[in-house]
Amino acid sequence: MKSPLLVQSSGKRKSAVARCIVRKGTGQVRINRRPLEILEPILARQKIQEPLFMVGEKWKNLDIDVSVEGGGIMGQASAARTAVARGLLAWIKDDTLGAKLKHYDRSLLVNDPRRKLPKRPGGRGARKRRQKSYR
Repeated sequence: MKSPLLVQSSGKRKSAVARCIVRKGTGQVRINRRPLEILEPILARQKIQEPLFMVGEKWKNLDIDVSVEGGGIMGQASAARTAVARGLLAWIKDDTLGAKLKHYDRSLLVNDPRRKLPKRPGGRGARKRRQKSYR
């Protein structure tokens, strides 16, 4: 089967949204037009690299461009990780790879639906309440 010219995918985590484009290339991975190798903090970089390590050497002839916006550093890293894994899976078209990724961590292929609770009256946040005094 012939490979597509490019594959688009997306991933979400909290309020972060990542869009990924996978195309033939030289093995460059860029997050917001910056190489993945210089991404800080290191923990976020390692999180994004997880799907690349699971695929093996198949991504070395692909260029992966990810644009991420919204949320914080780790939320963006989780969203980018999901987008990259989905893009690689769509490009490679291997059922065993999909099962392997899902077995390792389901959030590689499925968006995390958890969101922040809204603040409610009577306190400082969603759960914290003002203390009562009985004296």
